[in-house]
Amino acid sequence: MSMSRIKLTNNLEFSRIVHGIMRLISWNMSSQDVLRLTEQVIDLGVTTFDHADIYGNYSCEALFGDALKLKPGIRKEMEIVTKCGINLISDKFPDRKLKYYDYGSGYIVSSVNNALKNLGTDYIDVLLLHRPSPFFDPEEVAKAFSILKKDGKVLHFGVSNFNPMQFDMLNSYLEQKLVTNQVEISPYCLEHFENGNIDFFLKERIKPMAWSPMAGGRLMNPHEEKGQRIALALKEVAAELNVNQVDKVIYGWLLKHPASIMPVVGSGRIERIQFAVEAMNLDMSLEQWYKIYNASTGKELP
Repeated sequence: MSMSRIKLTNNLEFSRIVHGIMRLISWNMSSQDVLRLTEQVIDLGVTTFDHADIYGNYSCEALFGDALKLKPGIRKEMEIVTKCGINLISDKFPDRKLKYYDYGSGYIVSSVNNALKNLGTDYIDVLLLHRPSPFFDPEEVAKAFSILKKDGKVLHFGVSNFNPMQFDMLNSYLEQKLVTNQVEISPYCLEHFENGNIDFFLKERIKPMAWSPMAGGRLMNPHEEKGQRIALALKEVAAELNVNQVDKVIYGWLLKHPASIMPVVGSGRIERIQFAVEAMNLDMSLEQWYKIYNASTGKELP
């Protein structure tokens, strides 16, 4: 099966399915194991890899970088996304007493320099600001982005978890416009259908990335009524589509939407990533899509 590609700008494309690296450390893999998995993922057509500085207590980027060093040419076959801005309380930073956000230009530039060193690469395809911040100076961000672009260290910029006003506000300060917004979207989490973000993506032709498309286990192992409602609808649609894996239906629900949602699949098991890729072949009807949507809201459409 050939992987469809999403065009974000004239010179940037992502694979429709993105591989998420947040839990890399918990997969207990050697750098050789990580390289093998990465090669398998690329063979499926998944070429976009999603990182953040804080993942794995600031250690996932470096492990991924160690894997890439084992096969230097593989970097040219992928797009690397990473994020910055969140300062965690961590043994790596013993003087830090509080979790807080930092979007000062110096901090953003130093975060990228760390990421380049950890990943063993000389450029990041897309840098995302990890979360919106109540203390946010867009001129500082614009200054950092300008330096990083000029130095060739970051090719494109985006955000994560921003609402339409926050996205628009930052964009108004930038020479090079934001290319994506990574937000939580799943049959369980309809927040961005309700806050205007999905409409905003369509209006501005922004292709969003969806983190936690499986809702962190709340769909596969539901413990409360909402999750159980959705799980039942997913099973019904799976049976109608003659599909054995419910996660294929979840990915199919996201992929059907005209906003060109790119699910971030955060699994270390190649078969799970394969399910997401195979979901691109599902022919889900509009009625089936709404059966899942209505199960999430708990009511029929008005």
